[in-house]
Amino acid sequence: MLQRLIDGGPVTRTVSLPRGRHRLHAMPTSAGYEIRQDEVYDWDGRKRGQTPFTVLQHTIGGEGRLRYENRNHRVGAGDTLLVLVPHNHRYWLEKNGRWDYFWISMNGEEALRIHRLVLAAAGPVLKLQQSTIDHLADCSLQLIHEANTPARASAIAYAAAMALYDDVFSSHGVATDQSAMQTVIDHIHANLDKPLPVHELAEVSGLSRAHFSRVFAESEGLPPAEFVLQQRMQRAATLLTKTAFLPVKEVAIMSGFDDANYFSKAFRRVYGINPTEFRTTGMYASLRATPPGAQSKP
Repeated sequence: MLQRLIDGGPVTRTVSLPRGRHRLHAMPTSAGYEIRQDEVYDWDGRKRGQTPFTVLQHTIGGEGRLRYENRNHRVGAGDTLLVLVPHNHRYWLEKNGRWDYFWISMNGEEALRIHRLVLAAAGPVLKLQQSTIDHLADCSLQLIHEANTPARASAIAYAAAMALYDDVFSSHGVATDQSAMQTVIDHIHANLDKPLPVHELAEVSGLSRAHFSRVFAESEGLPPAEFVLQQRMQRAATLLTKTAFLPVKEVAIMSGFDDANYFSKAFRRVYGINPTEFRTTGMYASLRATPPGAQSKP
């Protein structure tokens, strides 16, 4: 199928369906095969509007460049690029370069969910099996020539998403959810001074809220909200003992508590004393080996 797509030559189709609001779970927006050479080709994921969609783009020949969340990638022959828009990324063709690729862009709640899972597990540059690449090429061809109704277009886009899912997760297996949990934990640590509601953490993981909460508790031994509180308490304890110049109110804010009184009450529930007493008694050294909350366990 890949060779058939190549033999047909460059072609682009913007999937334009009959008027009406088709709220289907996977809907293609464009597909095609292109050869870019010695020209300006540059896409910024922050400047393509606010309506979410994904780009799944397989490199047949040549090479493109991708900057994704401050990391640089070379996207060469055999690599498949996956990005979500809007997002902090940019992919482009270097001067005097050549990039041959086919792509499928899509939106829809389920398509976005699946692609977020893939990104969490494998990142934006994928090494897919040849059978998967052929399947995706076939889906692109079908979208170009056969997607004449919303249902047909949705079925083809969903088939492409499922082919990608099977390839990535057959390789990653049970590690997939664990990878998603590590992404969430990294997000928590980077944003402890901000609100971290469970629904936001679920979105970061790419999982439904119910599934996320279950997997997170199995992985970390605590529900997400309790884990966040534990991390806030650990940060507060560190700040109280390592930065004596900071007022307790400032420690509270840096640990994610807008209300200093609530912070003090929460801190007492965990450590048994208030933050000021904790700082003056130097309790942190004796508690470092025992995470917050562990004191109450049998």
